[in-house]
Amino acid sequence: MTGREQGAGAVGSGRWPATAVFLLNGLTLSTSIARQPSLKSAHHLSDGQVGLLGLLFAGAAIVAMQFVGPLVARVGSRPVLRVSLVVMPLLLALVGLAGGFGALAAANTALGAVHGTTDAAMNAHAVAVEKRAGRRILSGCHAAWSISAVVASLVTAGLSRAGVTLTAHFVGAAAVLAAAGLVLGRLLLPAAADRGSGAGAPARRDAGRWSAAFVALGLTGTALMVCEGAALGWGPIFLHDARGVPVGLAATAVTAYAGGQTAVRVVGDRLATRYGAPRVFRAGGLVAVAGLGAAVSAAGAVPAVAGFAVMGAGMSVLLPLAFSAVGRTGGVSAATAVSRFTTFTYAGVLLGPAAVGWAAELGGLTRTLAALLPVLLAVTLLTRLPDPRPVPEDAPADTGAAVAAGRR
Repeated sequence: MTGREQGAGAVGSGRWPATAVFLLNGLTLSTSIARQPSLKSAHHLSDGQVGLLGLLFAGAAIVAMQFVGPLVARVGSRPVLRVSLVVMPLLLALVGLAGGFGALAAANTALGAVHGTTDAAMNAHAVAVEKRAGRRILSGCHAAWSISAVVASLVTAGLSRAGVTLTAHFVGAAAVLAAAGLVLGRLLLPAAADRGSGAGAPARRDAGRWSAAFVALGLTGTALMVCEGAALGWGPIFLHDARGVPVGLAATAVTAYAGGQTAVRVVGDRLATRYGAPRVFRAGGLVAVAGLGAAVSAAGAVPAVAGFAVMGAGMSVLLPLAFSAVGRTGGVSAATAVSRFTTFTYAGVLLGPAAVGWAAELGGLTRTLAALLPVLLAVTLLTRLPDPRPVPEDAPADTGAAVAAGRR
C-alpha cells in the first residue's frame, strides 16, 4: 500500500469524506442553478436559449455517465473524483466569465459532462464505502446534497441583495470549492476500494449484461424521478392555477417538499439498518403516496403544502436505497451498475416535467398529478431490493452469514 493510500485509510470507514463529496458537488451545481435568473438577464437570453443550455447540460451529463463505470473499474473512483471535484468548480467560473452565447454554451456543456462524471463516481464511491464498512451511508450522502441546495440558495440570495455580480460570485465560489476539492480528494478511500480485483474483471467480461433485476431497479429510478420532478416542477403551478393559491405561498410547496425530504434523509440510514431496506422502502413509498394524495385532493393551501412535505419525507429514502441496491445486483462492477442507474434517473429528471406538461395539456394538471398515485404505489409494492443489509467486504463468509441471520 502506498503512502497516499495509507493516508486515505486513516480516515476510517470513509463515510464523512464520501458525504462531503455530495456536499461539494451539490454546492457547485446548486450555485449554478440558483443564479439562472442572473445568467439569463446578464446575457439577454431568450427562454428558448435557456432551455437549450439545460438540454446541452443534461445531454452532456448522460453521455459522460456511460464512460464512468468502466473508468472507475479500471482506475477507481478516487482518482476520478480528485480530478472532477477540482475541474467542476473551474468550469463554474468559466460559465461566469463567458462573454457570449457560444462560449456560455460550451462552458455549460463541459460543466454538465463533469457533473455527470462526478455524480456517477460519487455514488459508486459511496457504494464502495458501504461495502467496506458494512453500514449504510447513501441516505446521509443524499441528505448532504439536499442541504447543499438550501445553503447555495441562501448564499445566492444574500449575495444578490448585496449587489455581487454573477461573475464575481462564480469565480469566488469556484476558488473556495476547488480548494475544498483538493483537500477532500486526499481523504477518499484508496483507489483499490473499487478498482480492478473482483469488481473490474466482471465488468470487462460482462460489460454488456443488463440483468432483469437491474432493469427493474433502473425503471424504479426513472419512475421516482418523474414523480419527484412533478412535485418540484409542477407543485407550485398546481397550487396557483388549480387551487388559486397566491404565487408566494404556492412556491412554498418546493420548500416543504425539500424540507421533509432532507429531514428524513438525515436518519434514513439508521432506519434502513434497524428495520431493513425493503420495509423502509415500502413504508417510505406509502407515506409518499399518502402525501401526494393529500396534496392533490386538499382544498386549502396549508393542507396541500403539508401534503407535499409528507411526500418529500416519504420519497427521501427511496432513491438512496435504490442506489445502494444497484451496487449489489451482480453481473457487472458496482461502478458500471451505478453509472447506468444514474442514466435511468436522469432520464426521469429530463422526461418527467415535460411529460407532466404534455399530459396536463390533454387532461388537466390535477388529473395528471393524480395519475402519478398508482405509478408511485406500483413502484412501492413491486420493487424488490437485493441484499438488504450491507456486510463488510473483508468479513469471512460464515461470519457475514451469521450477522445477516442475526439481523433478520
